[in-house]
Amino acid sequence: MKFLAALILSGLVATVAEAQAAETPVLEPIPAAGVELDDFLWLKRPIVVFADSPNDPAFQRQLLNLAEDPGELIKRDVVILIDADPKTPSEARETLRPRGFSMVLLDKDGAVKLRKPLPWSVREIVHAIDKFPLRQQEILDQRALR
Repeated sequence: MKFLAALILSGLVATVAEAQAAETPVLEPIPAAGVELDDFLWLKRPIVVFADSPNDPAFQRQLLNLAEDPGELIKRDVVILIDADPKTPSEARETLRPRGFSMVLLDKDGAVKLRKPLPWSVREIVHAIDKFPLRQQEILDQRALR
């Protein structure tokens, strides 16, 4: 009987863990190659993370930072684009012209709102986004719907 109870309990713990994992939002970075920034106009806020190599410590740190709290970024319609290969420049690299590591945040209207030469935390990014006029209007619109 103890064996059966332990088996049921372990199954329940596994089920809870799977449910929690399923509820955790995921925001997968998209390679910038073949992506046009205009595809995101009025739909998403691209964060473009550039480096001269995927081994760049700042590049790796930025990706880890962005993965820490994807839910807050998803709420703000963020999409993450990555480009760590200057030898085959993406449209984003040609348009935004980064040097070395760079994190560039665009608003839904396609305007560059932020360029950073060092990695930023999700908290810092969200704080910056929440100051954008378009985001302020989104917040007002959401309140009006309640």
